[in-house]
Amino acid sequence: MERPITGFDLDSEGDPIALLNCGHAQHVRHNPPFINRPWVISEEGRNGMIGKMLNCVRCDKFEMPDGFVPYKRTPVFTEESVPAALTKDHSTKTGTWAKITILEGKLRYCVAALGADTELSTDNVGIVVPEVPHHVEPLGAVRFFVEFYRAPDKDV
Repeated sequence: MERPITGFDLDSEGDPIALLNCGHAQHVRHNPPFINRPWVISEEGRNGMIGKMLNCVRCDKFEMPDGFVPYKRTPVFTEESVPAALTKDHSTKTGTWAKITILEGKLRYCVAALGADTELSTDNVGIVVPEVPHHVEPLGAVRFFVEFYRAPDKDV
């Protein structure tokens, strides 16, 4: 999934890491002839790439960024109380991840853009990727909630 670069950092060895708007970080080395990214060598080159798109394989794998913290949780929904908006395509805002936790029963979780049509259960949590349209469908009697995650506050 293509994600815009929001900034850069360096790892412990001084190699550049692109910070993406989804919350993931990705190494962006210049290592010819295998990887040709001369723009990573200078701060000016890196700054010129802010806003450009980079493929985030961790989003493709439904991997929540390390260190993200929960900040809000829905009430428990059932097959009768699930809001209609959740059964139609909708998405979270930039940088907001979520977990769909099943307490009882099963829920169908569809994310067409990432080719996912998954049956969630008490053993299978659904991960919601920011800005990616998705919807759920109760598969009979079900009880579930959604918990939202974000990057921790920097001043904590």
